Amino acid sequence: MTAKLPAPVVLENDVVRIEPLALDHVPDLFAAGGGDDDVWRWLPIDTPRTEAALGATARTLIEDDRHVPHAVIAKESGRAVGWTTYCDVPGFEESIEIGWTWYGRAAWRTAVNTSCKLLLIDHAFALGYNRVLLKTDNLNLRSQNAIKRIGGLHEGTLRRHRRRSDGTWRDTVCFGILDDEWPPHRDRLAARLKLS
Repeated sequence: MTAKLPAPVVLENDVVRIEPLALDHVPDLFAAGGGDDDVWRWLPIDTPRTEAALGATARTLIEDDRHVPHAVIAKESGRAVGWTTYCDVPGFEESIEIGWTWYGRAAWRTAVNTSCKLLLIDHAFALGYNRVLLKTDNLNLRSQNAIKRIGGLHEGTLRRHRRRSDGTWRDTVCFGILDDEWPPHRDRLAARLKLS
């Protein structure tokens, strides 16, 4: 493997299409989750209250060479309902992180997240990465449960890892999936979603 991060790509299944994040996605994204404190609670920024604020965050992510951001498009509506990124993992060879993920409230408890993770994890392992890292705030139990459901194994907790946007310290819970652990999880999830 030569590149540390993969090139932006379009991936799709019956539920979602993941495509490189662009500023053109911002109106849909703002409609999906702009101004909703529950959507942004666990991300390291304040809740974007305007389309311009969300656009500024998107631009920063697009221009940051430590992230490869993608918009998540719900196939049913054809509209962007959130975003997710591949992130660099300094100090870990052949590892990649999936993070900076959020979805509008209407996508919660649907097949969107599982479908998205199937595509991203499959793609990462097909590119030759041997480990996928997923991290979340220790208080974000909904995210921790979702990561466990897709096969993430708890690897540890980084205490006082970073400050939250409100200034309090966040402990970060880390989960990993190794390439040889993925096939049975992938088959189970795909069967549940009836995807190929």
